[in-house]
Amino acid sequence: MANPVKIPAMQKAEYDALIERQYVCRIAFEGKGHPYIAPFMYIFDQQHLYFLSTKYGRKIEYMAANPGVSVEIEEYKPDLSTFTFVSLQGRLEEVVDPARKKKVRQQFVGMIARNRLSRHALTALGHRPDESPDVLVREEHSVVWKLVDVKDIVALKNG
Repeated sequence: MANPVKIPAMQKAEYDALIERQYVCRIAFEGKGHPYIAPFMYIFDQQHLYFLSTKYGRKIEYMAANPGVSVEIEEYKPDLSTFTFVSLQGRLEEVVDPARKKKVRQQFVGMIARNRLSRHALTALGHRPDESPDVLVREEHSVVWKLVDVKDIVALKNG
């Protein structure tokens, strides 16, 4: 019987590059009886991950009860000939400092432009698709979150 193949771990520079390239992740929350997983757009400032979310929904309820989360970011080819992922376990904390919130919101506007995202992406953040992305800075229909107290990072690649 052959030994199972272990997927190699990525070095910090590799998973930081993966995090930088991507802009959508999944966040797992402790739900009621089962985990709850939701997609989020994010920005990375080389130290922390920041997220915007609407001010309503299950995620708000679950974060209030337990801010501990697992964030997963992945990248793969459609045929799975290559795949990488990083999973970070930490805690979500609301950013309340007005200057920091504004900077993060400006970075989201830049991320949307860089990745040529449809304006329909704004609906995930509480805005209409006919609005300009800079509405994220002018109006606060969303909450700014920061991943803090990261306790564990698993980052693997198949090639």
